[in-house]
Amino acid sequence: MCASPLRRRTHRSESSSQPSRPIVYRLASGPRTSTRPLRRRRTRQLVLIVDDSLHTRNLYSEYLTFRGLGVVSAADGGSALVMARSLRPDAIVMDLAMPGIDGITATRHLKADPRTRAIPVVILTGFGYRAIEQGALESGADLFLTKPCLPEDLEQEVLRLIARRT
Repeated sequence: MCASPLRRRTHRSESSSQPSRPIVYRLASGPRTSTRPLRRRRTRQLVLIVDDSLHTRNLYSEYLTFRGLGVVSAADGGSALVMARSLRPDAIVMDLAMPGIDGITATRHLKADPRTRAIPVVILTGFGYRAIEQGALESGADLFLTKPCLPEDLEQEVLRLIARRT
């Protein structure tokens, strides 16, 4: 049996016919004195998928989840910036052409912020022009991939970037 920092206390027997009161969890080590919220340590890598196409987000999210990665998604650059700052994913896969803040502008913001600067950014777009690739890499992107991109290839590149970061 694992030692747990939480101790479970119930107010009634669980086999009682009376309605049970809520279960209360208390820290075994005593009361918390910190005002910072409790954060769980992530056990798997988290990838943020940013694309305005629901189909593309679902395709890559389902595959990466099936392969054991944690995945969250955003539909535009503005949402991606908020999520990246709050969740601190291990990698970000971002489309270029999106409503609001586009992928290059969002990447510039991420790389300018000390909280998100180290997060690898993969630009995944349907625009395969050399000038666009150069602009994306100059904005701070770590890798430029063109669609269509097999989910297996994306997973391999994302894991390579995460391993390089750690």
